[in-house]
Amino acid sequence: TRLFLRTAEFLWQEGHTAHATQKEAEDEALMILMDCYRRFAEEWMAMPVLTGPKSDGQKFPGAVYTLCIEAMMQDKKALQAGTSHFLGQNFAKAFGVMFQNQHGQLDFPWATSWGVSTRLVGGLIMTHSDDQGLVVPPRLAPIHVAIVPIFRKPEEKQATCAAAQKLAEGLRGLPADPWFGYETIQVKIDDRDQHQPGFKFNEWELKGVPIRVELGPKDLEKNACVLARRDLPGKEAKLFGVPMAEAPTKIASMLKEMQTALFDRAKKFRDANTFETDSYDDFKKKIDEPGGFFLAHWDGTRETEDRISAETKATIRCIPFDRAKETGKCMVTGQPSAQRVVFAKAY
Repeated sequence: TRLFLRTAEFLWQEGHTAHATQKEAEDEALMILMDCYRRFAEEWMAMPVLTGPKSDGQKFPGAVYTLCIEAMMQDKKALQAGTSHFLGQNFAKAFGVMFQNQHGQLDFPWATSWGVSTRLVGGLIMTHSDDQGLVVPPRLAPIHVAIVPIFRKPEEKQATCAAAQKLAEGLRGLPADPWFGYETIQVKIDDRDQHQPGFKFNEWELKGVPIRVELGPKDLEKNACVLARRDLPGKEAKLFGVPMAEAPTKIASMLKEMQTALFDRAKKFRDANTFETDSYDDFKKKIDEPGGFFLAHWDGTRETEDRISAETKATIRCIPFDRAKETGKCMVTGQPSAQRVVFAKAY
């Protein structure tokens, strides 16, 4: 799985900003996390994420605080999918960076930095894919629909390919919808002679194309086609006898349904593998099996955080924004705790 996360070319999307006031910088760091990274992860990648600050032990060195999005992979490990840092004036002071403020005085700017990387590709693969291959959320798919004409004889090829072309034109001719990320739905007609239909079905499934259309002579007799949705298992994936005239709008609808279903399935999996615990002994038993996210009280000290990491290989992944304050006792030391934090093993 590490091949999906760190490659020879570890490419980043990264930003740095400088601001006149502390509030402007903190607003920027929060906006990037919530309106950019969280939104992209959930609305485009269909990957649910936790949002909130890191602990001091996990924050970016030199930052006042680090905000993060954390996702759960199918092996129940956490993936830090993006970070946004409020740097205060620390780096400006360290490097002597100053600006003239509105009062004409020299001052140190308040800074942020934030970034995501190609590990998002790994996150997408490990969140959605299955034993049959890749599963690509429709909003990110380079090909939305693969149409496979089924033929044996030259005249069958001519007829099925003509019908496939007409269907492709119908899909491309749908009203532009920015939801798909393209002006038109992206369609591929697989009319290769050298491969059997079964090989083609398997190949498009392996590549994770969201919708596959099967179009053979018997379908043409009914002026219909068969639609298969990549994220559904076995026979459940197929929709038989879809009228050709209705197929474009039906496919567009299925793409949106699949996007929502992928997110809902991943969120359901994460929620089912998130547990509250108050016992350190219980935590140590369960962090490996069954694994997952564990909400536990922590006394806020670096010493306790380091001890848990050394003894269990689990770290504090996030202090979630969406959890209400809940006083309690640290599961390790018994000291007072202001709220539960998320522990997990991570990549």
